[in-house]
Amino acid sequence: MQNRKSAYRRSVRTDGVNGGADVNRTIEFIKKEAVLCAAVLLALISMFFVFPDKQYADYIDFRTLGILFSLMAVMEGMKSIGVFRLTAEGLLKRAGSIRSIAMILVGLCFFSSMIITNDVALITFVPFTIVTFRMLGRKTEDELLVPIVVMQTLAANLGSMLTPLGNPQNLYLYGVSGISLGRFIKLLLPFAALSFLMLFVWILVKTSSYEFEAEISLSDDGGKLSKSRFAVYLLLFAVCLLAVADVIHFAVAAAAAVAVLLIADRRLLGKIDYSLLLTFIGFFIFIGNMSRVEAINSFLSRIIDGNEFAVSVGASQVISNVPAALLLSGFSDNYEKLILGTDIGGLGTLIASMASLISFKCISKERPDVKKRYFLLFTVSNIVFLAVLISAYIIIY
Repeated sequence: MQNRKSAYRRSVRTDGVNGGADVNRTIEFIKKEAVLCAAVLLALISMFFVFPDKQYADYIDFRTLGILFSLMAVMEGMKSIGVFRLTAEGLLKRAGSIRSIAMILVGLCFFSSMIITNDVALITFVPFTIVTFRMLGRKTEDELLVPIVVMQTLAANLGSMLTPLGNPQNLYLYGVSGISLGRFIKLLLPFAALSFLMLFVWILVKTSSYEFEAEISLSDDGGKLSKSRFAVYLLLFAVCLLAVADVIHFAVAAAAAVAVLLIADRRLLGKIDYSLLLTFIGFFIFIGNMSRVEAINSFLSRIIDGNEFAVSVGASQVISNVPAALLLSGFSDNYEKLILGTDIGGLGTLIASMASLISFKCISKERPDVKKRYFLLFTVSNIVFLAVLISAYIIIY
C-alpha cells in the first residue's frame, strides 16, 4: 500500500513537471510567434461572424503565398553558399562610411520596389542587411540594425507607390481606373519624392555619429563561391521575378524552388519560414470575413462618398491596403483618391501593408531579442511618416 502511494506521488510530481514544461513551451511559442498567434486568433474570432463555407478558399491569395515561398527558398539557397556574406564584404570594403552603407541599403529597397514590388524588395534585401550589419561589430549592429530595417520597410512601401507594378493595389486600381501611366506617376510623384526626402534626412541625422569600423573575416574557403550553385539560384530568382510579372504561373516557380532545393540541398527546405506563410493565411481569412460582414459594408457605403482618401487610409490600418483597394472600389469610382489612400495607408499598423510582416519576421527570426524594440520603432516611425504624408495630401488637395 505504501509503495502504491509513493508511486502515485511520483506520478503526480512528474505530471506536474511535464505540465509546467508544456505551459512554458506554449508561452515561449507565443512570444516567438506573436504575430502568427494574433493572425490565427483574429481568423478564429472572425469565423463567429462568417461561418466557414466554400468562399473561404477564395480568401487565400495562393499567388502571393507561392511567390513568397519561392523567394524564401532562393534566399536560403543564396545564404547557404555565402552570396550575402561575400556581397556584404564587397560593400563594406568599398564603402567609405556607415552613412553610405545605410543610403545604399535603404535606397535599394526604395527604388527596386518600383519594379520588383515591395514584397520582393524586402525579402531580398532585409536578410542581406542583417548579414552586412553583423560585420560592423556588435555595438553598431545593436544600435543601427533595427532602425535601418525599419527604414527599409518604409522605403519599400513608399517607393512601390510610384509605379503600377510596385504593389498589388496599384496594379489592380491602375487596371480598373483606366488612367494613363503618365497621369498615374504624376499623381504619386509628389508623395514619393517627399518620402525619399524624409528617408534621406533621417539617414543623415541617424548616422552622423557613427564611425566606419567593419569587422570582416573571410569565409574558411577563402571567399570562393560555388559558381554552379550560384548560377542555379540566380536562374531560380529570375523564374520568381517572371512569376511576379505574371509571365509564368506562380505554381511553376514554387515547383521549381522545391525541385532545386531537393537536388541542391534538401536541408534548406526545413529552414524556410513557414510561419510567415501561415501568418498570411490567418490574415487572409480575417480580412475576407470582415469584408463579408454586412454591418461593415453598410457603414462603408454611407461614409465613403467624398471621403475616399480618409476611408482608404483608415480601412488599410485594419484590413491591409490590398483588400481595402478591392473592397472600396466597389463603393466608389474616385480611383485617384483610392490609389492615394491605399498607398499612403500602407503606413501605420504592422498589417497596413502585408509586406511589412516580412521584415518583422526576418528580425524576429534572426534577432528575437530586439523584436519588441523593432515593433515600437516601426510603429512610431510609421505614424510620423503617415502624419507627414496626410498633411501633404491636405495641402495639395
